[in-house]
Amino acid sequence: MSDKKDITQSAATGGLIESFLDQANRLAPLATGAARPRLVFALDATMSRQPTWDLACGVQGEMFATAAGIGGLSVQLVYFRGFNECRASRWVVDPGALTGLMTRIQCQGGHTQIARVLRHVRTETADKPVKVLVYVGDAMEERIDELCAVAGELGLLGVKAFMFHEGSDPTAARAFREIARLTGGAYGRFDASAPHALADLLRAAAAYAARGMDGLSRLAADNDGAKRLLTSMKGRT
Repeated sequence: MSDKKDITQSAATGGLIESFLDQANRLAPLATGAARPRLVFALDATMSRQPTWDLACGVQGEMFATAAGIGGLSVQLVYFRGFNECRASRWVVDPGALTGLMTRIQCQGGHTQIARVLRHVRTETADKPVKVLVYVGDAMEERIDELCAVAGELGLLGVKAFMFHEGSDPTAARAFREIARLTGGAYGRFDASAPHALADLLRAAAAYAARGMDGLSRLAADNDGAKRLLTSMKGRT
């Protein structure tokens, strides 16, 4: 995970982002000088995701815009694809700057590398705490016990995993739910026919990373994704 790519700025589009920022503005900004919570945003970029990749990139970019509107996150993008390729961006305090990189990523055939992502987050948080891992994918082709072992370590380190599942693959669902449970995070499902479902989930994850349960509770007033995550997390407390 040592390969770091430079990030370029791309323009945010559409009235959707404006509505996201309106909601984000209801969350008070960080106090001057306060440390920014860190969020790792990880993507499965294998070939199975190509049909909805462009749609997902747009929605994910909206999460970055929301985080920028809240004004309190440092974000790193991680993705895997092809043969043993797994890369991480530098940390940025303007998450919208990652959108340009995302639009240049082309899906390539290959197996999932979720364990590698989890180990990377473990390494990052050993250096400086990571509050949230957001993962978006549609499959799991690894040993679930290996994933759960690292997920348990992340839970002990205080990292919450928000596992967002595209489609309905039962093997992926089982693994994603267990990773979320072991870290005290949450699981959410979406599909291409309802892009706003993913948008809501990503906004909710950004609100939690920036403001914890209070931020998530405030957003849940009119955000279905936030309501789902809040219910899931409260169910384990």
